Amino acid sequence: MAWEFRKIRPGDNVAVEAQRDPFAPPKWAPPVWHMPEGLVLIVNAVRILVRTVAFLVRNIVPVTVASGLGWLGYRFGWTVPVIVLALVLQGLSAWALVDNPSFVRWIARPVRARWRLVTIYRRDWQPVLVTAGLTKVHKGREYLPSLVRVRCGPTSDRVLVKMLKGQAPDAWEQVAVNLAHGFGATLVRVRDGDRPGRIWLEFVRRDALAVPIPALPIPDPADVDLSGLEIGRAEDGSPWRLRLLGTHVLIAGATGAGKGSVIWSIIRALLPWMLSGLVEVWGIDPKRMELSFGRALFERCGRYSDDPKGGMVELLEAAAEDMNARAERFAGVTRSFTPSHEHPFRVIVVDELAFLTAYCPDRDLRKRAESALAVLTSQGRSVGYCVIGAQQDARKEVNNLRNLFPDRIALRLDEDDQVDMVLGDGARDRGALADEISSIPEVGAGVGFVRLEASPDPVRVRAAYVSDDDIKDMVALGFPDVEAA
Repeated sequence: MAWEFRKIRPGDNVAVEAQRDPFAPPKWAPPVWHMPEGLVLIVNAVRILVRTVAFLVRNIVPVTVASGLGWLGYRFGWTVPVIVLALVLQGLSAWALVDNPSFVRWIARPVRARWRLVTIYRRDWQPVLVTAGLTKVHKGREYLPSLVRVRCGPTSDRVLVKMLKGQAPDAWEQVAVNLAHGFGATLVRVRDGDRPGRIWLEFVRRDALAVPIPALPIPDPADVDLSGLEIGRAEDGSPWRLRLLGTHVLIAGATGAGKGSVIWSIIRALLPWMLSGLVEVWGIDPKRMELSFGRALFERCGRYSDDPKGGMVELLEAAAEDMNARAERFAGVTRSFTPSHEHPFRVIVVDELAFLTAYCPDRDLRKRAESALAVLTSQGRSVGYCVIGAQQDARKEVNNLRNLFPDRIALRLDEDDQVDMVLGDGARDRGALADEISSIPEVGAGVGFVRLEASPDPVRVRAAYVSDDDIKDMVALGFPDVEAA
Protein backbone atom coordinates (compact mmCIF):
# COMPACT_ATOMS: atom_id res chain seq x y z
CA MET A 1 0.00 0.00 0.00
CA ALA A 2 1.43 3.39 -0.98
CA TRP A 3 1.53 6.27 1.46
CA GLU A 4 2.41 9.92 1.15
CA PHE A 5 3.01 12.44 3.95
CA ARG A 6 1.72 15.96 4.23
CA LYS A 7 1.96 18.75 6.82
CA ILE A 8 -1.32 20.39 7.75
CA ARG A 9 0.22 22.43 10.65
CA PRO A 10 3.78 23.12 11.73
CA GLY A 11 4.94 20.10 13.65
CA ASP A 12 1.98 17.82 12.69
CA ASN A 13 2.77 15.00 10.23
CA VAL A 14 -0.09 12.85 8.96
CA ALA A 15 -0.34 10.17 6.33
CA VAL A 16 -2.88 9.72 3.59
CA GLU A 17 -3.51 6.48 1.71
CA ALA A 18 -2.84 6.87 -2.02
CA GLN A 19 -5.97 6.42 -4.18
CA ARG A 20 -6.11 5.53 -7.86
CA ASP A 21 -9.55 7.10 -8.21
CA PRO A 22 -8.98 10.86 -8.40
CA PHE A 23 -12.54 11.49 -7.24
CA ALA A 24 -12.37 9.28 -4.17
CA PRO A 25 -12.18 11.13 -0.78
CA PRO A 26 -8.77 10.93 0.93
CA LYS A 27 -8.31 8.48 3.78
CA TRP A 28 -6.31 10.18 6.55
CA ALA A 29 -4.49 8.10 9.12
CA PRO A 30 -1.49 8.64 11.42
CA PRO A 31 1.70 6.96 10.25
CA VAL A 32 2.64 3.86 12.21
CA TRP A 33 6.28 3.02 12.73
CA HIS A 34 7.14 -0.47 13.85
CA MET A 35 10.29 -0.45 15.99
CA PRO A 36 12.25 -3.67 16.11
CA GLU A 37 11.71 -5.62 19.32
CA GLY A 38 15.44 -5.84 19.97
CA LEU A 39 15.78 -2.06 19.84
CA VAL A 40 12.83 -1.71 22.25
CA LEU A 41 14.54 -4.04 24.73
CA ILE A 42 17.82 -2.14 24.46
CA VAL A 43 16.14 1.24 25.06
CA ASN A 44 14.24 -0.05 28.10
CA ALA A 45 17.39 -1.67 29.49
CA VAL A 46 19.30 1.61 29.16
CA ARG A 47 16.47 3.48 30.90
CA ILE A 48 16.47 1.02 33.79
CA LEU A 49 20.25 1.27 34.09
CA VAL A 50 20.22 5.07 34.13
CA ARG A 51 17.46 5.20 36.74
CA THR A 52 19.28 2.64 38.90
CA VAL A 53 22.54 4.60 38.77
CA ALA A 54 20.68 7.85 39.57
CA PHE A 55 18.98 6.20 42.55
CA LEU A 56 22.29 4.87 43.87
CA VAL A 57 23.97 8.26 43.51
CA ARG A 58 21.12 10.11 45.21
CA ASN A 59 20.99 7.60 48.06
CA ILE A 60 24.68 6.73 48.31
CA VAL A 61 24.78 6.91 52.11
CA PRO A 62 21.75 4.72 52.98
CA VAL A 63 22.59 2.28 50.17
CA THR A 64 26.19 1.96 51.40
CA VAL A 65 25.06 1.43 55.01
CA ALA A 66 22.44 -1.14 54.03
CA SER A 67 24.91 -2.96 51.79
CA GLY A 68 27.54 -3.02 54.53
CA LEU A 69 25.11 -4.37 57.12
CA GLY A 70 23.83 -6.93 54.67
CA TRP A 71 27.35 -8.15 53.91
CA LEU A 72 28.17 -8.39 57.62
CA GLY A 73 25.00 -10.40 58.20
CA TYR A 74 25.76 -12.72 55.32
CA ARG A 75 29.41 -13.17 56.30
CA PHE A 76 29.24 -13.35 60.11
CA GLY A 77 25.58 -13.80 60.94
CA TRP A 78 22.91 -11.27 61.86
CA THR A 79 24.18 -10.78 65.38
CA VAL A 80 27.11 -8.72 64.15
CA PRO A 81 25.12 -6.01 62.30
CA VAL A 82 22.77 -5.72 65.29
CA ILE A 83 25.75 -5.11 67.58
CA VAL A 84 27.20 -2.58 65.12
CA LEU A 85 23.89 -0.70 64.99
CA ALA A 86 23.68 -0.64 68.79
CA LEU A 87 27.22 0.74 69.07
CA VAL A 88 26.52 3.40 66.44
CA LEU A 89 23.31 4.49 68.18
CA GLN A 90 25.12 4.63 71.51
CA GLY A 91 27.87 6.76 69.98
CA LEU A 92 25.35 9.13 68.40
CA SER A 93 23.53 9.47 71.71
CA ALA A 94 26.78 10.33 73.49
CA TRP A 95 27.60 12.87 70.77
CA ALA A 96 24.18 14.49 71.18
CA LEU A 97 24.66 14.78 74.93
CA VAL A 98 28.23 16.09 74.82
CA ASP A 99 27.99 18.50 71.86
CA ASN A 100 24.39 18.90 70.82
CA PRO A 101 24.89 21.89 68.42
CA SER A 102 27.39 19.99 66.26
CA PHE A 103 25.21 16.85 66.39
CA VAL A 104 22.21 18.84 65.17
CA ARG A 105 24.28 20.47 62.43
CA TRP A 106 25.95 17.33 61.03
CA ILE A 107 23.44 14.57 61.83
CA ALA A 108 19.96 15.64 62.92
CA ARG A 109 19.26 18.34 60.34
CA PRO A 110 20.67 16.45 57.31
CA VAL A 111 18.66 13.35 58.28
CA ARG A 112 15.52 15.41 58.75
CA ALA A 113 16.11 17.21 55.46
CA ARG A 114 16.47 13.88 53.66
CA TRP A 115 13.32 12.56 55.28
CA ARG A 116 11.27 15.61 54.33
CA LEU A 117 12.71 15.58 50.81
CA VAL A 118 11.47 12.03 50.24
CA THR A 119 8.21 12.03 52.19
CA ILE A 120 6.93 15.55 51.46
CA TYR A 121 8.56 17.51 48.67
CA ARG A 122 9.49 14.81 46.16
CA ARG A 123 6.26 12.91 46.74
CA ASP A 124 3.98 15.94 46.16
CA TRP A 125 6.27 17.90 43.81
CA GLN A 126 4.54 17.19 40.50
CA PRO A 127 0.88 17.52 41.56
CA VAL A 128 1.47 20.73 43.51
CA LEU A 129 3.43 22.40 40.69
CA VAL A 130 0.91 21.29 38.06
CA THR A 131 -1.96 22.71 40.13
CA ALA A 132 -0.04 25.96 40.71
CA GLY A 133 0.63 26.34 36.97
CA LEU A 134 4.43 26.15 37.18
CA THR A 135 4.82 23.36 34.60
CA LYS A 136 4.74 23.57 30.80
CA VAL A 137 3.42 21.11 28.22
CA HIS A 138 4.85 21.16 24.69
CA LYS A 139 3.95 18.65 22.00
CA GLY A 140 2.46 16.36 24.60
CA ARG A 141 5.55 16.40 26.82
CA GLU A 142 5.44 17.85 30.34
CA TYR A 143 8.37 19.96 31.54
CA LEU A 144 8.78 20.14 35.32
CA PRO A 145 11.14 22.34 37.41
CA SER A 146 13.81 20.26 39.12
CA LEU A 147 14.03 19.74 42.88
CA VAL A 148 17.75 20.09 43.69
CA ARG A 149 18.11 19.85 47.48
CA VAL A 150 16.39 20.52 50.81
CA ARG A 151 17.86 22.09 53.94
CA CYS A 152 16.05 22.03 57.26
CA GLY A 153 16.22 24.68 59.97
CA PRO A 154 14.58 24.74 63.38
CA THR A 155 11.43 26.42 62.04
CA SER A 156 11.65 26.39 58.23
CA ASP A 157 12.80 24.41 55.21
CA ARG A 158 14.84 25.82 52.33
CA VAL A 159 14.25 24.09 49.00
CA LEU A 160 16.59 24.78 46.08
CA VAL A 161 14.77 24.66 42.74
CA LYS A 162 16.07 24.72 39.18
CA MET A 163 13.50 26.65 37.20
CA LEU A 164 12.47 25.95 33.62
CA LYS A 165 14.31 27.76 30.88
CA GLY A 166 12.72 31.17 30.44
CA GLN A 167 11.01 31.08 33.85
CA ALA A 168 11.44 33.97 36.31
CA PRO A 169 11.14 34.11 40.13
CA ASP A 170 8.09 36.36 39.75
CA ALA A 171 6.07 33.36 38.55
CA TRP A 172 6.81 31.58 41.83
CA GLU A 173 6.10 34.64 43.97
CA GLN A 174 2.61 34.92 42.47
CA VAL A 175 1.67 31.38 43.55
CA ALA A 176 3.42 31.39 46.95
CA VAL A 177 0.10 30.82 48.73
CA ASN A 178 -0.61 27.78 46.54
CA LEU A 179 2.79 26.32 47.37
CA ALA A 180 2.30 26.93 51.09
CA HIS A 181 -0.99 25.06 51.18
CA GLY A 182 0.30 22.34 48.86
CA PHE A 183 3.26 21.45 51.08
CA GLY A 184 1.64 22.14 54.45
CA ALA A 185 3.58 25.31 55.34
CA THR A 186 2.26 28.46 56.97
CA LEU A 187 4.17 30.72 54.58
CA VAL A 188 6.44 30.52 51.54
CA ARG A 189 9.05 33.08 50.52
CA VAL A 190 11.04 33.16 47.29
CA ARG A 191 14.76 33.93 47.51
CA ASP A 192 17.49 34.21 44.89
CA GLY A 193 19.41 31.01 44.31
CA ASP A 194 23.11 30.25 44.14
CA ARG A 195 23.22 30.89 40.38
CA PRO A 196 20.98 32.22 37.59
CA GLY A 197 18.06 29.92 36.89
CA ARG A 198 17.81 28.73 40.49
CA ILE A 199 15.77 29.95 43.44
CA TRP A 200 15.35 29.07 47.09
CA LEU A 201 11.84 28.41 48.39
CA GLU A 202 11.63 29.08 52.12
CA PHE A 203 8.79 27.05 53.66
CA VAL A 204 7.99 28.32 57.16
CA ARG A 205 6.66 25.48 59.29
CA ARG A 206 5.95 27.38 62.52
CA ASP A 207 6.30 30.89 63.90
CA ALA A 208 9.53 31.12 65.86
CA LEU A 209 8.78 34.70 66.90
CA ALA A 210 5.35 34.21 68.47
CA VAL A 211 6.70 34.52 72.04
CA PRO A 212 8.07 37.87 73.29
CA ILE A 213 11.83 38.05 73.77
CA PRO A 214 13.00 39.47 77.10
CA ALA A 215 15.59 42.21 77.19
CA LEU A 216 18.98 40.93 76.11
CA PRO A 217 21.88 41.12 78.59
CA ILE A 218 23.95 44.29 78.43
CA PRO A 219 27.08 43.29 76.49
CA ASP A 220 30.64 43.72 77.63
CA PRO A 221 32.43 46.74 76.13
CA ALA A 222 34.69 44.43 74.13
CA ASP A 223 31.64 42.79 72.53
CA VAL A 224 30.03 45.99 71.23
CA ASP A 225 30.16 45.99 67.44
CA LEU A 226 28.69 48.96 65.59
CA SER A 227 28.56 46.90 62.41
CA GLY A 228 26.24 44.36 64.04
CA LEU A 229 24.49 45.12 67.33
CA GLU A 230 22.43 42.23 68.66
CA ILE A 231 18.96 43.57 69.38
CA GLY A 232 16.68 40.55 68.92
CA ARG A 233 16.24 37.33 67.01
CA ALA A 234 15.65 36.45 63.37
CA GLU A 235 13.08 33.94 62.20
CA ASP A 236 15.67 31.21 61.63
CA GLY A 237 16.73 31.41 65.28
CA SER A 238 19.92 33.38 64.68
CA PRO A 239 20.58 36.69 66.49
CA TRP A 240 19.23 39.80 64.79
CA ARG A 241 22.21 42.09 64.35
CA LEU A 242 21.62 45.66 63.20
CA ARG A 243 24.36 47.75 61.65
CA LEU A 244 24.67 51.40 62.67
CA LEU A 245 28.16 52.32 61.48
CA GLY A 246 27.99 53.69 57.95
CA THR A 247 24.22 53.72 57.59
CA HIS A 248 20.92 55.25 58.74
CA VAL A 249 17.87 53.32 59.93
CA LEU A 250 14.19 54.05 59.32
CA ILE A 251 11.62 52.33 61.57
CA ALA A 252 7.98 52.43 60.47
CA GLY A 253 5.06 50.90 62.31
CA ALA A 254 1.53 51.58 63.47
CA THR A 255 0.68 52.54 67.03
CA GLY A 256 1.63 49.70 69.36
CA ALA A 257 3.76 47.94 66.74
CA GLY A 258 6.85 47.98 68.97
CA LYS A 259 9.02 50.82 67.71
CA GLY A 260 10.12 51.45 71.28
CA SER A 261 11.39 47.87 71.54
CA VAL A 262 13.71 48.43 68.59
CA ILE A 263 14.95 51.82 69.82
CA TRP A 264 15.61 50.74 73.39
CA SER A 265 17.22 47.48 72.31
CA ILE A 266 19.66 49.53 70.24
CA ILE A 267 20.38 51.85 73.18
CA ARG A 268 20.82 48.87 75.49
CA ALA A 269 23.36 47.33 73.10
CA LEU A 270 25.23 50.66 72.94
CA LEU A 271 25.17 51.31 76.69
CA PRO A 272 28.75 50.15 77.52
CA TRP A 273 30.23 52.48 74.92
CA MET A 274 27.89 55.27 75.95
CA LEU A 275 29.19 55.07 79.49
CA SER A 276 32.80 54.99 78.28
CA GLY A 277 32.35 58.03 76.03
CA LEU A 278 32.85 56.28 72.67
CA VAL A 279 29.17 56.71 71.70
CA GLU A 280 26.80 59.63 72.16
CA VAL A 281 23.04 59.24 71.71
CA TRP A 282 21.06 62.40 71.01
CA GLY A 283 17.37 61.93 71.72
CA ILE A 284 14.60 63.93 70.03
CA ASP A 285 11.26 63.09 71.60
CA PRO A 286 8.24 64.96 70.19
CA LYS A 287 5.78 62.64 71.98
CA ARG A 288 7.61 63.10 75.33
CA MET A 289 6.73 59.54 76.28
CA GLU A 290 9.14 56.96 74.85
CA LEU A 291 12.59 58.47 75.27
CA SER A 292 11.84 60.60 78.31
CA PHE A 293 11.77 57.51 80.51
CA GLY A 294 15.55 57.24 80.18
CA ARG A 295 16.25 60.92 79.79
CA ALA A 296 19.21 60.82 82.14
CA LEU A 297 21.08 58.55 79.72
CA PHE A 298 20.77 61.05 76.88
CA GLU A 299 21.57 64.10 78.98
CA ARG A 300 24.75 62.55 80.39
CA CYS A 301 25.79 60.52 77.32
CA GLY A 302 24.64 62.91 74.63
CA ARG A 303 21.83 65.43 74.41
CA TYR A 304 18.04 65.45 74.69
CA SER A 305 15.19 67.71 73.60
CA ASP A 306 11.40 67.50 73.59
CA ASP A 307 10.76 71.22 73.03
CA PRO A 308 8.22 71.62 70.18
CA LYS A 309 8.88 75.36 69.92
CA GLY A 310 12.28 75.03 68.32
CA GLY A 311 14.47 73.10 70.74
CA MET A 312 14.29 69.85 68.78
CA VAL A 313 15.07 71.60 65.50
CA GLU A 314 17.98 73.43 67.09
CA LEU A 315 19.34 70.09 68.29
CA LEU A 316 19.17 68.72 64.74
CA GLU A 317 20.90 71.82 63.38
CA ALA A 318 23.60 71.52 66.04
CA ALA A 319 24.19 67.92 65.00
CA ALA A 320 24.43 68.94 61.34
CA GLU A 321 26.87 71.74 62.21
CA ASP A 322 29.08 69.41 64.27
CA MET A 323 28.98 66.85 61.47
CA ASN A 324 30.18 69.44 58.93
CA ALA A 325 33.00 70.51 61.26
CA ARG A 326 34.07 66.89 61.68
CA ALA A 327 33.96 66.36 57.91
CA GLU A 328 36.23 69.37 57.35
CA ARG A 329 38.70 67.98 59.87
CA PHE A 330 38.70 64.47 58.34
CA ALA A 331 38.92 65.68 54.73
CA GLY A 332 42.11 64.36 53.13
CA VAL A 333 43.10 62.59 56.36
CA THR A 334 41.01 59.42 56.53
CA ARG A 335 38.20 57.75 54.59
CA SER A 336 36.99 55.45 57.38
CA PHE A 337 35.67 56.38 60.80
CA THR A 338 36.79 54.83 64.09
CA PRO A 339 35.09 55.98 67.32
CA SER A 340 37.30 57.71 69.87
CA HIS A 341 36.81 59.83 72.95
CA GLU A 342 37.65 62.93 70.92
CA HIS A 343 35.31 61.97 68.08
CA PRO A 344 32.61 59.66 69.45
CA PHE A 345 30.10 57.88 67.26
CA ARG A 346 26.87 59.90 67.39
CA VAL A 347 23.42 58.35 67.07
CA ILE A 348 20.55 60.79 66.46
CA VAL A 349 17.31 59.13 67.57
CA VAL A 350 14.08 60.81 66.41
CA ASP A 351 11.12 59.05 67.98
CA GLU A 352 8.40 60.60 65.78
CA LEU A 353 9.97 61.71 62.53
CA ALA A 354 6.71 62.75 60.89
CA PHE A 355 6.10 65.46 63.50
CA LEU A 356 9.20 67.34 62.38
CA THR A 357 8.71 66.81 58.63
CA ALA A 358 4.92 67.08 58.26
CA TYR A 359 2.86 67.67 61.41
CA CYS A 360 4.69 70.57 63.02
CA PRO A 361 2.35 73.61 62.78
CA ASP A 362 5.25 76.01 62.22
CA ARG A 363 6.19 75.91 58.54
CA ASP A 364 9.59 77.46 59.15
CA LEU A 365 10.47 74.82 61.75
CA ARG A 366 9.41 72.07 59.33
CA LYS A 367 11.72 73.39 56.63
CA ARG A 368 14.63 73.77 59.05
CA ALA A 369 14.12 70.26 60.44
CA GLU A 370 13.89 68.75 56.97
CA SER A 371 17.02 70.57 55.85
CA ALA A 372 19.02 69.42 58.88
CA LEU A 373 17.84 65.82 58.48
CA ALA A 374 18.73 65.88 54.79
CA VAL A 375 22.26 67.03 55.60
CA LEU A 376 22.73 64.40 58.31
CA THR A 377 21.38 61.48 56.28
CA SER A 378 23.17 62.39 53.06
CA GLN A 379 26.61 63.21 54.49
CA GLY A 380 26.86 61.82 58.02
CA ARG A 381 27.56 58.13 57.38
CA SER A 382 31.24 58.49 56.59
CA VAL A 383 32.08 60.69 59.60
CA GLY A 384 30.43 58.71 62.38
CA TYR A 385 26.83 59.93 62.40
CA CYS A 386 23.78 57.66 62.29
CA VAL A 387 20.17 58.84 62.20
CA ILE A 388 17.49 56.49 63.54
CA GLY A 389 14.05 57.74 62.60
CA ALA A 390 10.78 56.20 63.80
CA GLN A 391 7.38 57.06 62.35
CA GLN A 392 3.83 55.76 62.18
CA ASP A 393 2.76 57.11 58.79
CA ALA A 394 4.58 55.49 55.86
CA ARG A 395 3.27 57.79 53.12
CA LYS A 396 5.79 59.62 50.96
CA GLU A 397 4.20 63.01 51.50
CA VAL A 398 4.79 62.59 55.23
CA ASN A 399 8.47 61.74 54.91
CA ASN A 400 10.07 62.49 51.57
CA LEU A 401 13.53 61.74 53.00
CA ARG A 402 12.96 58.02 53.39
CA ASN A 403 15.17 57.20 50.40
CA LEU A 404 18.11 58.59 52.37
CA PHE A 405 17.73 55.76 54.92
CA PRO A 406 19.60 52.75 53.47
CA ASP A 407 18.35 50.26 56.09
CA ARG A 408 14.63 50.09 56.84
CA ILE A 409 12.48 48.20 59.30
CA ALA A 410 8.76 47.66 58.71
CA LEU A 411 6.85 46.69 61.84
CA ARG A 412 3.09 46.15 61.80
CA LEU A 413 1.50 48.38 59.13
CA ASP A 414 -2.14 49.18 58.48
CA GLU A 415 -2.27 48.62 54.69
CA ASP A 416 -0.54 46.27 52.29
CA ASP A 417 0.65 49.03 49.96
CA GLN A 418 2.55 50.64 52.86
CA VAL A 419 4.95 47.69 52.89
CA ASP A 420 6.44 48.67 49.53
CA MET A 421 6.43 52.32 50.61
CA VAL A 422 8.74 51.48 53.50
CA LEU A 423 10.84 48.58 52.22
CA GLY A 424 10.80 49.32 48.51
CA ASP A 425 8.96 48.00 45.46
CA GLY A 426 8.33 44.27 45.45
CA ALA A 427 9.09 43.75 49.13
CA ARG A 428 5.65 42.38 49.92
CA ASP A 429 5.76 39.97 46.98
CA ARG A 430 9.03 38.67 48.42
CA GLY A 431 7.30 37.75 51.69
CA ALA A 432 7.33 40.94 53.79
CA LEU A 433 3.74 40.67 55.02
CA ALA A 434 4.01 43.48 57.56
CA ASP A 435 0.32 44.31 57.18
CA GLU A 436 -0.59 40.81 58.45
CA ILE A 437 1.37 41.01 61.71
CA SER A 438 -0.89 40.48 64.72
CA SER A 439 -2.11 43.56 66.56
CA ILE A 440 -2.04 41.65 69.86
CA PRO A 441 1.00 43.05 71.72
CA GLU A 442 2.08 39.70 73.15
CA VAL A 443 2.13 38.20 69.65
CA GLY A 444 3.08 40.98 67.25
CA ALA A 445 4.79 43.80 69.16
CA GLY A 446 8.37 44.15 67.97
CA VAL A 447 7.88 41.79 65.03
CA GLY A 448 8.81 43.21 61.67
CA PHE A 449 10.73 42.84 58.44
CA VAL A 450 14.18 44.24 57.70
CA ARG A 451 15.46 45.11 54.26
CA LEU A 452 19.12 45.98 54.29
CA GLU A 453 20.98 48.11 51.79
CA ALA A 454 23.00 45.16 50.49
CA SER A 455 20.14 42.68 50.07
CA PRO A 456 16.72 42.95 48.39
CA ASP A 457 15.27 40.08 50.42
CA PRO A 458 13.35 41.09 53.57
CA VAL A 459 14.12 39.16 56.76
CA ARG A 460 11.51 38.59 59.47
CA VAL A 461 12.78 39.55 62.93
CA ARG A 462 11.61 40.41 66.43
CA ALA A 463 13.21 42.95 68.74
CA ALA A 464 13.69 42.17 72.41
CA TYR A 465 11.25 43.87 74.77
CA VAL A 466 12.94 46.37 77.08
CA SER A 467 10.55 47.06 79.97
CA ASP A 468 10.38 50.12 82.21
CA ASP A 469 12.26 48.24 84.90
CA ASP A 470 14.99 47.37 82.41
CA ILE A 471 15.37 51.05 81.51
CA LYS A 472 15.59 51.97 85.20
CA ASP A 473 18.30 49.38 85.65
CA MET A 474 20.19 50.82 82.68
CA VAL A 475 20.09 54.30 84.21
CA ALA A 476 21.07 52.97 87.64
CA LEU A 477 23.98 51.03 86.13
CA GLY A 478 25.54 54.11 84.64
CA PHE A 479 24.43 56.71 87.14
CA PRO A 480 23.52 55.28 90.55
CA ASP A 481 22.71 58.76 91.84
CA VAL A 482 20.00 59.36 89.21
CA GLU A 483 16.58 57.78 89.02
CA ALA A 484 14.77 57.23 85.71
CA ALA A 485 11.89 59.57 85.03
